[in-house]
Amino acid sequence: MILTYPDDLQYLDTHEYLRLEGEIATLGISAFAVDQLGDIVFVELPAVGDTLDPGKRFGTIESVKAVEDLYAPFAGRVIAVNEAVVENPEQIALDPYGEGWLVQVHITTPPTGTLSASAYRALVEGT
Repeated sequence: MILTYPDDLQYLDTHEYLRLEGEIATLGISAFAVDQLGDIVFVELPAVGDTLDPGKRFGTIESVKAVEDLYAPFAGRVIAVNEAVVENPEQIALDPYGEGWLVQVHITTPPTGTLSASAYRALVEGT
């Protein structure tokens, strides 16, 4: 399977991605993370109205192999949660950059420690 990393996204070394649209960020996990996790069976996400803090855990993803924490690259308030992936976590693997998004956040501080698609690709491919 060829893993893709869209150029319009920013990535974290903890394998989350973010799509920025003004002050709104959509967070999800990369195709690499999906590939490494295998079959995703459970997702724990914050509630609408919860606040995220930079570098702090905001949820977990559980697969048949492992439980992984999700980390925020900025501060902000959750404005939407993808209930479809909470109810059907396997949807994340089907379309991680589209219908498999996790949360949308109104950001209050700029993201830090993000990587471009090419830098993230180099990180995960070991090049």
